[in-house]
Amino acid sequence: MEATSQICVVGLAVMGQNLALNIARNGFAITVFNRSFDKTEATLARRAPGYRMIGARTPQEAAASLVRPRKVLLLVKAGQPVDETITTFLPVLQPGDMIIDTGNSHPDDTERRARELQGKGFRFVGMGVSGGEDGALHGPSLMPGGDRSSYDELAPILKKIAAQVDDGPCVTHVGTGSAGHFVKMVHNGIEYGDMQLIAECFDLMQNVLGLSHEQIAKAFTEWNQGFLESFLIEITARILRASDPETKRPMVDVILDKAGQKGTGRWTSEIALRYGVPAPTMHAAVEARCLSAMKDQRVAASKVLRGPSPQKAAGNLVDAVRDALYCSKICSYAQGLDLLAVADADKKWGLDFGEIARIWKGGCIIRARFLRSIQAAFKKQKRLGNLLLDPELGGFLQQHQAAWRKVVALAAEHGVPTLAMGASLSYFDSFRRALLPQNLTQAQRDLFGAHTFERVDRPGTFHHEWP
Repeated sequence: MEATSQICVVGLAVMGQNLALNIARNGFAITVFNRSFDKTEATLARRAPGYRMIGARTPQEAAASLVRPRKVLLLVKAGQPVDETITTFLPVLQPGDMIIDTGNSHPDDTERRARELQGKGFRFVGMGVSGGEDGALHGPSLMPGGDRSSYDELAPILKKIAAQVDDGPCVTHVGTGSAGHFVKMVHNGIEYGDMQLIAECFDLMQNVLGLSHEQIAKAFTEWNQGFLESFLIEITARILRASDPETKRPMVDVILDKAGQKGTGRWTSEIALRYGVPAPTMHAAVEARCLSAMKDQRVAASKVLRGPSPQKAAGNLVDAVRDALYCSKICSYAQGLDLLAVADADKKWGLDFGEIARIWKGGCIIRARFLRSIQAAFKKQKRLGNLLLDPELGGFLQQHQAAWRKVVALAAEHGVPTLAMGASLSYFDSFRRALLPQNLTQAQRDLFGAHTFERVDRPGTFHHEWP
């Protein structure tokens, strides 16, 4: 087989198929491979005229079709399948060849793989990909990590297949090491927060404000014309207008209230705890999904535990809910970016937060107008301490906190849970206070464990003989 392909895509489920077709559509010669050849055939059947795409039946065929240095892009399930696929391909590759893992791999796994492959003379790139099936086909947001020279070799392909926004393709060299997968993980943690905040708004508008699905959809459509414009707001309106063809009921009402999760949001939460970075909105979003999974227990509890009597709030509070959502969203992103900053200081990746915001503006699930404000914030201050300290975004919180507080209080009064919105508000209130009650916490630690404390009036470490 003549070596003509510039890259090989391995793993041809829907995401892999769509990404391969995206590469071929943009003029690159490509090889596709899947363990089961039927998926390879299905991918080849979707070729348009002029696509330079060939299907390989074996890793040996795939390797033989690739120009050196070879580029093998994996789109297989994270975890052991990635390791197994790498093990399958290594015997047919040569030192200097490159393996690109585009699944949702844990950053710790990415660091391990990069270290092991580098020791054998191979290059490894961990690249986050966001945008779902449609993004993979028409232009995702791409977050490649690893050494700069590997990115430079991949850039001609990546810049063509990525989503395009006003200031360039939604791809950049995120940083060295596992930076790409770490940034994608945090992206997904923020995504969890966004989705939970929107769900809480839906709950409030339906069960406290007494709005119909169509009225709520109309509100989300209007919000999507302003500062909340985003992919998730847009699809929420679409979802609320959809009907079940069988029952004719609103589609959302026939979907069981159990939200799944594949792990990236939980990883974000766990690693935030590892670094000691407060991320209460993302923690709450993960916990909300865990609570939703307790369906049988919740149904049983609903027959025993009672909350406030159902009643509708007086007045038009839709704008207040909108402002509370945006305030909470700002806090959620602040937490995610803070985690990136702390990890970057530890790993020395060289993250550019303005660039990260830029490549999230298109293709990815959290694409939103709001990211322009984040990009602008880091353009003004490259090392902004916290997003809440930006005059524009922090100013919005201060100007609209009354509505935010009213909405959270109203939810509590009516027995509607706002795990994420309440967590965001508490994060804001904790961050803005010079004094917190953890002086008492530290006093307790000193009394029962002699853990010592610092004093407000002079430096040093002290222990008190408590009466």
